[in-house]
Amino acid sequence: MQELKRIVFVVNPISGTSGKKMILKQIEKLIDKDKYAYDIVETQYAGHATDIARGAANRGVDVVCAIGGDGTVNETARALVHTNTSLAIIPCGSGNGLARHLHIPMDAIRAIKVINEAEPQLMDYGLINLHPFFCTCGVGLDAFISQKFAEAGKRGFLTYVENILQNALTYNPETYEIEVENEESEKQVYNALMITCANASQWGNNAFIAPQASVRDGLMDVNIIEPFTLLEVPQLSLQLMNGTIDKSGRIKTFRCKNLHIKRSKPGAIHFDGDPAETGENIEVSLIKNGLSCICPKDEGIMDVGETIQNQVVEYFNDMYVRSQEIQENIQNQNRRIIQLNKDIVNRLARIGKKDKSSEKNEE
Repeated sequence: MQELKRIVFVVNPISGTSGKKMILKQIEKLIDKDKYAYDIVETQYAGHATDIARGAANRGVDVVCAIGGDGTVNETARALVHTNTSLAIIPCGSGNGLARHLHIPMDAIRAIKVINEAEPQLMDYGLINLHPFFCTCGVGLDAFISQKFAEAGKRGFLTYVENILQNALTYNPETYEIEVENEESEKQVYNALMITCANASQWGNNAFIAPQASVRDGLMDVNIIEPFTLLEVPQLSLQLMNGTIDKSGRIKTFRCKNLHIKRSKPGAIHFDGDPAETGENIEVSLIKNGLSCICPKDEGIMDVGETIQNQVVEYFNDMYVRSQEIQENIQNQNRRIIQLNKDIVNRLARIGKKDKSSEKNEE
């Protein structure tokens, strides 16, 4: 008999969308028990996914699956780089940028099927001032918005993108000195709203900030976004969503493995949407084949028909999960009502017994 692979599911109970209980039920029902022996662990604090994944990798667990959004994926994956443990993803965050780029389905049933059937694929990851990122990192406006969201505790990826586009009109661009490390090291100065370094093609929710990016080419796609006007916002929004933002005259793009960014003062950076404060000097690097991930072999932008089909599936899957939650809540409420009625009947019966006992004593 073939020895079972070990897989640990790491679930963030508060990230992104609802339906975590339903996902756990689907795992119990659908995971290939002839292939996997599994455990499910809930995160209890920020950074706990990293601790869980690191412990699993140290024990020689074959796969650690992140159930959550890009933050949970980042926390999990950073502990698995350069180990023999593969990352898997069941996406249920608000953006799911890496999962979408890797063509991992957004509904749990099909995502579990990928885990059952797909083989591990090597993929690249990046570092920005030693912070790992697997999708995108950046400085400037998007880092500023990430910081504001973290402080406010707000959620919702589309709101995040809307804030970037709206604040772009009032945000003060910064001057950046950029040096690309190659055979002939070059320095150039840019006045930019933000600089995005992409390992994968999108921020999330099919907002393609780097349409040509690949997690398997050993290079990051660097986008320098220049200031733009209110009249340009609709066109840029459309290009962001249809995968043609790199054709905009406001975007300068190139690819490299190592990048040095110098700015005039300390400020925020972000890595997969999580903010951090750093100094004037920012080092970004791309590490090839540093992570094993269970996912389909293809990646990047899907064709329009497949994207629409997936959106329809996502919608009906979300409706199904919500209906199951409503049904479960109704069943729980009915059970509570039945139990309450039983308690009332039992109390009335006890009161009746006491009354009868009192009548006998009086006689």
